[in-house]
Amino acid sequence: METYSLVARLTTIRTILAVASTMNWHLEQLDVNNAFLHGDLEEEVYMELPPGIASKKAHQVCRLMKSIYGLKQASKRWYDKLTSFLHSINFTHSKADNSLFVRNIEDSFIALLVYVDDILITGNNADDINAVKDSLNTAFKIKDLGHLKFFLGLEIARTVKGIHICQRKYALEILADAGMLNAKPTATPMVQKNETLFDKDAAVHEVSMYRRIIGRLLYLVNTRPDISFSVQFLSQFVEAPTKAHHQAAQRILRYIKASPAQGLFYPRDTSRQIKAFSDSDWASCVTTRRSTTGFCIFLGESLISWRTKKQSTISRSSFEAEYRALAATSCEIQWLSFLLEDLRITSDGVASLFCDSQSARHIAQNNSFHERTNHIEIDCHVVREKLRQGLFHLLPIRTENQPADLLTKSLNKEIFYKFLSKLGVLNIHPPA
Repeated sequence: METYSLVARLTTIRTILAVASTMNWHLEQLDVNNAFLHGDLEEEVYMELPPGIASKKAHQVCRLMKSIYGLKQASKRWYDKLTSFLHSINFTHSKADNSLFVRNIEDSFIALLVYVDDILITGNNADDINAVKDSLNTAFKIKDLGHLKFFLGLEIARTVKGIHICQRKYALEILADAGMLNAKPTATPMVQKNETLFDKDAAVHEVSMYRRIIGRLLYLVNTRPDISFSVQFLSQFVEAPTKAHHQAAQRILRYIKASPAQGLFYPRDTSRQIKAFSDSDWASCVTTRRSTTGFCIFLGESLISWRTKKQSTISRSSFEAEYRALAATSCEIQWLSFLLEDLRITSDGVASLFCDSQSARHIAQNNSFHERTNHIEIDCHVVREKLRQGLFHLLPIRTENQPADLLTKSLNKEIFYKFLSKLGVLNIHPPA
């Protein structure tokens, strides 16, 4: 039986917020009361009699006709029930994200994003949004939470200048849980020289606490690209962390202590062109000699997607590592273009993809295979295909101006803050 329920991607949420900012759309939030009790079961499910119900016959059981909390398929059945209802009021599924529903009637556009029982609704017509909320309330009994301010741990603040998202409350909870509220702040999340982190002979140290810190930081990365590389790097050692790893994790917490409310700012007055920056750090992993991929993608000046990830195979040269990073970035640009199409957003021109490797750009623009690319997997050449289709323009950029460099390696303080300012990271709260 299927029990998996689709949930919205965090990139989709950030994209909707960026679009709502530049298009001046309304942003509302809903919560469904007792969502899992609305699902209709398709399977035969039986349960023991609840306490307090007397039965004259031994071994009698109840057959469930609707889902209840505790069933594995409860979330799936709720999603199916909500989907069928939204289809009945003329909403359609987004091709890019199945948790996104859109409706476009004449000049009225509404997008509805579902994350289990939390619903984000946005659009350009307040009356139609209220009508949809009334329909949902009639069918399921919802709680109207008004203007969007707090969604899935994301704190949203909106002014006439734009939208700011952060996770200040969650960041302070992480610091309190680790006992680091009174720690001395530090300027950068990670030191540049980290050879001690690869010492295999060091003793394992505080495994459960280390895993808890890294696990919580992984969610904080959703609004903090500045700690993306550090958290990704330390997450490789959760199986057997040493004292050096624990100290490195504490340094990230000390960095967060300096500005727990730091987050992303999406300006209202900006273009709607996709701009992407792709980079890699060749053979950066000391133990596996694999490279690290990093990319960041903007909608105008709004950072909506980024990634720091170790590549799955070893690259024989730096240009090959850069080419693999270009392939990952190309796929993300393609997905974002589908998402923007579903949101009825027309891009201001062709997307721009910036890469600081001349060799990687040459391979992407060259239609002929040669000896240097014979060993590269075929799927990496998606760059060449998308470039030929006109999805983006592949443009050069100097290494010292490459903001994706912040996502591939540990940098010194000056370069770190230089690139951080280019990512649209902003702290709207006064310092602690």
